Amino acid sequence: MVFDMRRAVILIVLLAASLTFARERYSTAGQIRLDNSGRKWAQKTLRKLTLEEKVGQLFMIWVRARFVNTNDPTYLQLLDSIRKYHVGSLAMTVDVDSGLLQKNQPYEAAALLNHLQSESVLPLLVAADFERGVSMRLNGTTVFPHAMAFGAAGKLEYAEAFGRITGVEARAIGVHWNFFPDADVNSNPANPIINTRSFGEDPQQVADLVAAYIKGAHQAGMLTTAKHFPGHGDTDSDSHLGVARVNGDMAHLERVELPPFQRAIAAGVDAVMVAHVTAPALEPDPNRVATTSAAVVTDLLKHKLGFQGLVVTDALDMAGLTRLYAPNVGRAAVDAFKAGNDLLIIPADLDASYKAMVAAVQSGEISQARLDESVLKVLNLKASLDLQKARLVDLGRLDQLVATPANIAVGQKVAEEALTLVRDNGKVLPLRAAGTFPVGLPYQASVEVRNRLVVVVFAEDVRSESGRVLERWIRARAPDVHVFYTDLRLAAAMSEEILKAADEAEAVVAALYIAPTAGRAIQVGNELKNSVGMADAAGALLQRLLDHAASKTVVAAMGNPYLAEDFPAVQTYFCAFSNTSVSEIAAAKALFGGVPFNGHLPVTIPGVAQRGAGFEHPKQVQSGGISSAHP
Repeated sequence: MVFDMRRAVILIVLLAASLTFARERYSTAGQIRLDNSGRKWAQKTLRKLTLEEKVGQLFMIWVRARFVNTNDPTYLQLLDSIRKYHVGSLAMTVDVDSGLLQKNQPYEAAALLNHLQSESVLPLLVAADFERGVSMRLNGTTVFPHAMAFGAAGKLEYAEAFGRITGVEARAIGVHWNFFPDADVNSNPANPIINTRSFGEDPQQVADLVAAYIKGAHQAGMLTTAKHFPGHGDTDSDSHLGVARVNGDMAHLERVELPPFQRAIAAGVDAVMVAHVTAPALEPDPNRVATTSAAVVTDLLKHKLGFQGLVVTDALDMAGLTRLYAPNVGRAAVDAFKAGNDLLIIPADLDASYKAMVAAVQSGEISQARLDESVLKVLNLKASLDLQKARLVDLGRLDQLVATPANIAVGQKVAEEALTLVRDNGKVLPLRAAGTFPVGLPYQASVEVRNRLVVVVFAEDVRSESGRVLERWIRARAPDVHVFYTDLRLAAAMSEEILKAADEAEAVVAALYIAPTAGRAIQVGNELKNSVGMADAAGALLQRLLDHAASKTVVAAMGNPYLAEDFPAVQTYFCAFSNTSVSEIAAAKALFGGVPFNGHLPVTIPGVAQRGAGFEHPKQVQSGGISSAHP
């Protein structure tokens, strides 16, 4: 009996020890805190690193989340780059095919990141662009609308929940750091790359939402980034394609562009990302973008604004920078580092950039002390997450942490409260429902398509998912709806068929899926322009549609809210500010009166409505005349 008791005690102790070990094996989201143990590890690690290993800690390269065999050449090449260049950080993204994201699942991403962490000598810091939550890159996760929808909804608690939920899901799959929030103030309606990625045009509102997001993210143990310093909101070109210019004088920068960054710093933001923009008020040399300007990075950000955290470049492979370094692309990394950046992300040529940095230190152009300063920042950031103790994530907990019903409901709620009715003639909304699908056998069509309700989805590419969720939710209320999908390549050929259907219809919905996309250029007149507007063919079709049926047409901006400026004939216009599925569901509900329009414009639409405008309910609109919302 005594023997059995001893044996039982031993088994219990061993079981407890094994459970403790199991818990300690996995990285868990908690408070971001650099304690004495973490500092000692970072300093000790720094002393052991060779020059080449130190330089490697300053680089971040892409990892594309998908299932991959460990003998796959792509995986082996990635692993070779991490080892050969001693890479310290990864940026998780997905493959792109013909401009369309090839999203994968959380398990695939987490498994791949676990593999890479296991193979790396030092723990890897993993970042991602989760501007709309983890769903921006992975399916099966909580979906949120674009940032501007949060500005329209106007509630700080939504932004805080956004940060917290994104943090929980990101950490669950092994991503520690989000390149968000966007602190840009979108004061230029022609801005082709920021647009709905910004919370709005009011510096104070943007600053408040930025701070709320950081607070929520930190609660979930996720690192944050304020971007794109010193402000990318007042530009009219995309720095992915060329050099963008911020024209404001110093007084304008201090009044509009800088306050959200100052608020982010006060809120404890972990990193600031510097943009490839020229800012003559800060840097007179036209050949120096902010990324390579000591006046911007060191003098303004570090000294004047007092930022002590990690300074990161925007992607070094963007044309806004590479065009200035075409003869010697590796030099861009050296100049960016000398300007004051700590982390160099996505170099256009990793080998050339790495060798250029090593040579610059060896020659004394970059001092050993300056190198050590930035490397220690990177190591301290890793230690603040306890990655030196546990770097793998528990795949067994993904189904508990990702896409909980409560979190999914938050994303949907924000999308619904963001809906902003800008103009209404009182004749169309709400649409008349026509029952639901009759019960029938699978795969057997039971409803004939009619032209009573016509929906035209203006997509940037009809092969994308744009409009698919919207169609399903509309069809559930109007089974006989006639839905057309068109894009700039098909618009001209489809015009007559669409116009004929519109002429016969009781009501028409034109859903405009135009959102900011990196590197987007469209045909305007005889030239390609960097724009977030509608291409000539699609714009011409929309105009003809309005010429035929403006009084019975609802135009839904599922992205860029400024589009109404180009179509003054629009009589009924609302903004969802987003092309994500939650915004499509919200729009479909609102079209049939299922949810009210409660949002208010976070930006001014020139010639249409001022910031703050928005009918809070369609019934407030007087019947028989076009009404435009006012603040």
